[in-house]
Amino acid sequence: MEGGNSPNLQLQQLPLATAEVSVQPHTDSFSYKENLIGALLAIFGHLVISIALNLQKYSHIRLAGSKDPRAYFKTKTWWCGLFLLMLGELGVFSSYAFAPLSLIVPLSAVSVTASAIIGIIFIKEKWKPKDFLRRYVLSFVGCGLAIVGTYLLITFGPNSHEKMTGENITRHLVSWPFLLYMLVEIIIFCLLLYFYKEKNANYIVVILLLVALLGSMTVVTVKAVAGMVVVSIQGNLQLDYPIFYIMLVCMIATAIFQATFLAQASQLYDSSQIASVGYILSTTVAITAGATFYLDFTGEDVLHICMFVLGCLIAFLGVFLITRNRKKSIPFEPYISMDAMPGMQNMHDKGIAVQPDLKASFSYGALENNDNMPEIYTPATLPIVQEQHGSKGVSAPPYRVLEHSKKE
Repeated sequence: MEGGNSPNLQLQQLPLATAEVSVQPHTDSFSYKENLIGALLAIFGHLVISIALNLQKYSHIRLAGSKDPRAYFKTKTWWCGLFLLMLGELGVFSSYAFAPLSLIVPLSAVSVTASAIIGIIFIKEKWKPKDFLRRYVLSFVGCGLAIVGTYLLITFGPNSHEKMTGENITRHLVSWPFLLYMLVEIIIFCLLLYFYKEKNANYIVVILLLVALLGSMTVVTVKAVAGMVVVSIQGNLQLDYPIFYIMLVCMIATAIFQATFLAQASQLYDSSQIASVGYILSTTVAITAGATFYLDFTGEDVLHICMFVLGCLIAFLGVFLITRNRKKSIPFEPYISMDAMPGMQNMHDKGIAVQPDLKASFSYGALENNDNMPEIYTPATLPIVQEQHGSKGVSAPPYRVLEHSKKE
């Protein structure tokens, strides 16, 4: 009996073993498929965003001399750019629900690469082939490196997937690694904010580190909100959890403060520096936050982690070379600079401006820009008095220069 039953027992256990073996490859292929979907959505979103921003910039440039400051609202180009911008942001937002955070964040290099290619294609300057290659060789090399880095990121990116349910997000939120990370981040943020506000440390690294720390919390909350929305659409409602609204409020608040610091940085530094340094810092801090909160690299082998880091470094170098080749914008001065004339007072001598700087209008002194007063746009002329040496009957000049003492 025992010898007759043993083959039956082996035959009964065989399908169970094969079933267990076949489940694991199916799960892996499905997770890689999710990575690919998320990466394609992110690439599509960043491409559309770069096109949208260039369309809106083109609309503003065409209407630069218009008296109506809101004339771009009446153009189809600007509204088309706004629609594409919203479509691109939606694509990037939805990508966080499919792929790990550490994979999606570095793909923002696609936006910088696309902007560089669009700028080269639609450039309106006359150039020779030799001058073109000499001038844009850094951009070509940077675009190539960014593409290679993107390929390595997608190929060797983390493959950890977890349903963004309220229980899972709450468990990650109260885990001791993330609480320790949050404590360190809050301390660093407070120190940087103190030096920036109280000590006037207006360095680009300080400002963009503040942006990066806020941005890391933004992407963490974006992934949580996007994941819970997708799970709710699939049938498992997650919108009744309080953690969803906590993450939503944190996402909006950090995004607003991040935009505020970026606006302050754009007033002090060139956009190319902000793009390169900001991308490097934001990507590094965001990957650290994703690895701490969502445990993106759990179960990954050393080879995949090293190749992923190599892809990030290559993408960093590509973005740096692309932004390195951009022209610095030269502000237009509607008046003659006083330091260009020999023997005249310097334009910014002793910290006092002789002539006003251009601030989005051609008004001079205390006059305001008004459409009803077109004469403001023409520079005022002063009467010239010829000096006659040796004559006593010389009339007084129409104006005098008064020198005040320090006491007055």
